[in-house]
Amino acid sequence: MGDVLAGFQTVWEFETDSVLIRFERGIRTPKLLQALGERRVPYEALSAVEVTPGKRGTVVLRAVPRPGADPLMDAADGQLRDGGDPYRLVLPAERGTLAEYYAEEIRAALGPAAATPADSYLVAAPAPPLSFKAYDGKASFDGKAVSFRWFWTGASSAKWKAGDQRFRIDELAGVEWRSPESKGSGSPKEGRSGYLRLLRHGAQDAHRGAVGVGTGAARPGAGAGAPGSPGLTGPSGADGTAVATRPDHDPAAVVFGLGYGMVHESLPFAAAVLESVRAATPDPSAGRARPTAPPGRRDPADIADRIRHLGELHTAGLLTDDEFSSKKAELLAEL
Repeated sequence: MGDVLAGFQTVWEFETDSVLIRFERGIRTPKLLQALGERRVPYEALSAVEVTPGKRGTVVLRAVPRPGADPLMDAADGQLRDGGDPYRLVLPAERGTLAEYYAEEIRAALGPAAATPADSYLVAAPAPPLSFKAYDGKASFDGKAVSFRWFWTGASSAKWKAGDQRFRIDELAGVEWRSPESKGSGSPKEGRSGYLRLLRHGAQDAHRGAVGVGTGAARPGAGAGAPGSPGLTGPSGADGTAVATRPDHDPAAVVFGLGYGMVHESLPFAAAVLESVRAATPDPSAGRARPTAPPGRRDPADIADRIRHLGELHTAGLLTDDEFSSKKAELLAEL
């Protein structure tokens, strides 16, 4: 498309096969978006696009990622607030018609696989090395292994007894991230409200169906664990199933506190680990040809509707004469 749509703190640049989302730096831009900087999202990573009324005279253009297409959204598992959603573009209400136009453009670029989970990550996670300070330790990821180094001021006696930890990516089956902005998490100390837990092979079998991410399960991208799920990463009970361990006692987890493990630090970290775990997990469908859509021309009625829509934008002054002529020619070339 080659067009640019600028909203509040965010700019979308539309390209032939993807949209480049750039986040501005400034005190009003959420820290997570500033940390991400920019993200290239292929249209094949999207399942839908929506235009909805926003707050205080705004309209929101939001792309909906396919499950399993973006490790950041898989790790977040629905816990992000609207302001921290990297797939939202907030515009003045008077640009609602323009938002609808670009929504139609994106919908036209979606393929037949849009309604199904992606079988590989299509949006890149932040690249390692990465690290952040949690309440009870420092977490580091070098691309091959995750390390936890405990702080004597915050770590529990169980973690001190276990010692500093290092987990190779091939030992892991996924991650479980609880936002530090969560409420009612049942944390043992005031101000501690989230955690990052590493899910290891063989220690999560009892709830593998609920986890799914990075495990090679039948539901790729199903989320790294339901919010509030304690995870089953502790020792085995008498019946052989895993026993839940509190995150502050689990050597495979770091807990968050006020000023420690903030969303803009811990979530990109979790996404990078999740991406590496999934890349290291054998794909059960490897070697099978992926179905492709049969070639064909666009529906002439659809082309006519879109040209009519272009004419309305042109009449409203939202498209220049040159832009209208260029886009009309592109549509006619698809017949």
